Amino acid sequence: MALLSLRDVSLAFGGPRLLDHVDWQVERGERVCLLGRNGEGKSTLLKLVHGEIVPDDGEIIRQQGLRIARLPQEVPEGECGAVFQVVAEGLTEAGEHLSGSEHRVDAIISRMGLDAETPFETLSSGMKRRVLLAKAIVNDPDILLLDEPTNHLDIEAIRWLEDFLLRYGGTLVFVTHDRVLLERLATRIVELDRAHLYDWACDYPTFLKRKEELLAAEERQNALFDKKLAQEEVWIRKGIEARRTRNEGRVRALKAMREARQQRRDRQGTARIQVQTADRSGQLVIEAKGAGFGYDGRIIIRDLSTTIMRGDKVGIIGPNGSGKTTLLRLLLGITAPQEGTIRHGTNLEVAYFDQLKAVLDDEKTVQQNVSEYDMIPINGQSRHVLGYLQDFLFPPERSRSLAKFLSGGERSRLLLAKLFTKPSNVLVLDEPTNDLDIETLELLESLLVEYPGTVLLVSHDRAFLNDVVTSTLTVEPDGQVRECDGGYDDAVRQRQAEKLVEPKTTPTPKPVEASTAVSRKLSFRERKELEALPQRVEDLEAAVSAVHQTMADPAFYQKGGNAIALEKQKLEELERELAVAFERWEELEARASD
Repeated sequence: MALLSLRDVSLAFGGPRLLDHVDWQVERGERVCLLGRNGEGKSTLLKLVHGEIVPDDGEIIRQQGLRIARLPQEVPEGECGAVFQVVAEGLTEAGEHLSGSEHRVDAIISRMGLDAETPFETLSSGMKRRVLLAKAIVNDPDILLLDEPTNHLDIEAIRWLEDFLLRYGGTLVFVTHDRVLLERLATRIVELDRAHLYDWACDYPTFLKRKEELLAAEERQNALFDKKLAQEEVWIRKGIEARRTRNEGRVRALKAMREARQQRRDRQGTARIQVQTADRSGQLVIEAKGAGFGYDGRIIIRDLSTTIMRGDKVGIIGPNGSGKTTLLRLLLGITAPQEGTIRHGTNLEVAYFDQLKAVLDDEKTVQQNVSEYDMIPINGQSRHVLGYLQDFLFPPERSRSLAKFLSGGERSRLLLAKLFTKPSNVLVLDEPTNDLDIETLELLESLLVEYPGTVLLVSHDRAFLNDVVTSTLTVEPDGQVRECDGGYDDAVRQRQAEKLVEPKTTPTPKPVEASTAVSRKLSFRERKELEALPQRVEDLEAAVSAVHQTMADPAFYQKGGNAIALEKQKLEELERELAVAFERWEELEARASD
């Protein structure tokens, strides 16, 4: 028997229905990812399942004694007190007495790596989310609802959350725009589209392919329907033929077609985002040499040296609070370095996306935030601002509403619309992916790949970084900035390889004498080792590929948490062995060629 069932459920809030006679079941042990465009009603559906709101029609059937907990999208305002107190609220809110259950609170706090005495309000946003997750699961819920659980988390916190949820073993229903989390975690995808739920028993890449095929078929069907309706409208206007008794059935059929067309909900359009490009910048965009900055006795950035050329797409990653935004401001010349130098090239036209969206005026309308004038120049042509905003999925009535009433996703789209009215050859994007639905996110991704100028991108979205950037700057907690080619996965691999070859202590160098110089040549054993290494590397690469293939199978994530963790550990060990083998191969080859 299903843990929870929706039967013929409908829900509306005065406008078009968010749910229209839907049926849905959640089975024990599933990890269901709920997808849908911004504004479709995903968060509302989670509240409905949780019992915070009730449907207009239909029924929700829950197993007797079913316990459901929900992790909200944002940290609730006013939440305070020691971590123990906040987590314990999860028991009291579920109707349990804390007395005698303190050990459960202590156990979950220990499991989550938290300090019971720390005041909640002093924690970082990532640690606050971890405390709220502990609060949600302390009562051992049968179903755990997660609404955008990775929002505002840094990459390390996201990876911790992924690993925790894979080991959790309970039933999950989650909403996310993080495609890596989706692919690793989901055993089933359910999409909310135009008030209906569609069940996809497949992995995410297969979902994308099947969804595209379904939409193409729907478009063809609608086109045939509209053509038939147009033909019947021409026929009815002939008048006398239609009024003959033998044609009454045809007239009734036409009325039914008109009603069906009126009730049909067309799919929300896709944003048509365009960037206005300015004249090309000089070949050199930014050059930093030994630049550093700090305040209150703390070093934020130290010894920054990098060269950014025209057309480079640079990702910037690091833990929350490590100084990524400070690094951006240094590179752009907004903040002056306290040591070293930063030089800019010629003819730079910078457009800056602020993660705090502070450049939006909440007391102005959407239209006024973009322009005070009706017409704006876009790529050399004059366009009406309302038409331009429709490209960013703001219909005219929404464009006239105040910005303070927008959702998080709408605010991000509005900031992009405002940003791209300005011609640029350097795009600076500080966390642009927060709150965007996956479809708009992938469109922005394609736009940045094709953008002919230079991009500086701060993001915690691993798939976005992998697909867009050509090099990565990693800000370490001590202020050091490491640079590597490629995206996030490349930076991780390089860092793992560096750790493997880093000596634990720096040995005192011994003077090299003529008699010891010969010892650098390869011994018989080392020559044999060198001969065997190419096959060793090939075998390890094949083993890594096999594990990746196993983990790509949706059925893999239906296994128990321990089995998944063991396979992940196996992959990490193989990757470490592969990195060591490569390092050893390079070392022996270098010595053999001396």
